[in-house]
Amino acid sequence: MKITILSLFPEMFTGIFSESILKRAQEDSKVSIEIINFRDFSLDKHKKVDDYAFGGGPGMLLSVEPIYNALISIEGYFDAWKILLTPQGIPYHQEVAKKYALKEHLILICGHYEGFDERIRAFVDEEVSIGDFVLTGGEIAAMTIIDSVVRLLPDVLGSEESFTQDSFYEGLLEYPQYTRPQEFMGIKVPDVLISGNHQEIEKWRKEESLKRTKERRPDLLQKTKKKD
Repeated sequence: MKITILSLFPEMFTGIFSESILKRAQEDSKVSIEIINFRDFSLDKHKKVDDYAFGGGPGMLLSVEPIYNALISIEGYFDAWKILLTPQGIPYHQEVAKKYALKEHLILICGHYEGFDERIRAFVDEEVSIGDFVLTGGEIAAMTIIDSVVRLLPDVLGSEESFTQDSFYEGLLEYPQYTRPQEFMGIKVPDVLISGNHQEIEKWRKEESLKRTKERRPDLLQKTKKKD
């Protein structure tokens, strides 16, 4: 998979892409990540990428021209899945991550300032929001999407079970898990988990997953019912 990021602040991505799973995925050629500063594609002599909105209003808007110029410079631009990160986009969740993991090339456009020229929407395939809140820019949202997608790629994690048992993968929260010591501050590991009976352990995990989802995120159960 190839992932291209359009951002005014490429240095923000340095740390997250050089550590842990994302670092190994790049080293193992599971994913290729490039970051483009679309300021470099401004035709303004001062490399300006924003301007005042027609009709007035607070703040500045990202101009369409630098972003368009940056997009068409990307190899494979027409075939890539182009995503605009905006609070007005569809809610991002695990099903969207699974869909993105099947794409060969993702392009993520990070917004900034008070918004962007409406015409930018004409050059993307989808608009996405990671939640009902406003960030300073789209960089953190891009990091979130990339991290959640890359871990779904084949052979990135140790085994397929590593992500198929994650919270949200099957629409439910993950069951409780424990490690040594067997007892800590009077709190014991459930007997079933040390019984050696794998059938009973699997049954307990499914029941606890359902119970936890019902207690903490009942809205997920409603979504699961709708899909069925």
